[in-house]
Amino acid sequence: MTDVTCAVVVERGMVLVTQRSEQMDHPLKWEFPGGKVMEGETPESCIRREIREELGLTVMVKLRLPVVVHRYGHREVRLIPFVCVIEGGTLSLREHKAYRWVPPGDLDRMDWLEADVEVVRNLKEVWIRLF
Repeated sequence: MTDVTCAVVVERGMVLVTQRSEQMDHPLKWEFPGGKVMEGETPESCIRREIREELGLTVMVKLRLPVVVHRYGHREVRLIPFVCVIEGGTLSLREHKAYRWVPPGDLDRMDWLEADVEVVRNLKEVWIRLF
């Protein structure tokens, strides 16, 4: 099982989503950005590092959402999602093909990477209490 983090970056009532590039596994699927937890790294420090590396942003973790366990064929991941806010930096894509700021009500319309579908469901359950 591989531990992976993702960031539900929220700003002005909108949610940042990223589209995987053609060179990535599951090309062109939409996802919450993030990446694998390295040995000796906490999930919180991992998500801050991944968002800085992939998007050029510094983020602050506000809330941890429920963990999602998902099997992609031969590989199983434990996806650890965090609701985050931007502290600084300039958004620039370094790995992904595209990004969008999406209103929460439109998240169901995205062609999500499979594990992220459950993250969307979990986010909707807490959205009203958060914002």
